[in-house]
Amino acid sequence: MAVKIRLARHGRKKAPFYRLVVADSKSPRDGRFIEMIGHYNPLTDPAEIRVDEERALYWLQVGAQASDTARMVLKRSGVWDRFVEGKRK
Repeated sequence: MAVKIRLARHGRKKAPFYRLVVADSKSPRDGRFIEMIGHYNPLTDPAEIRVDEERALYWLQVGAQASDTARMVLKRSGVWDRFVEGKRK
């Protein structure tokens, strides 16, 4: 089972917010997921990002692949840098 960290879209038309979820790669975008590890609201200024760093690092360390957009959210929150530093050690 390939596991991905990606965004699931919620909210109404033209007012989206996103949940950062860990899901099977074959499940639909807004469908079933394994765990919700954060959320991202691009409409606020600055964009609101909340990530459970401990769980995000856990999933990255056990092999979950982050989508391009999810990687950007993780970089903004600082989790991606901690993951890369941990791999170098």
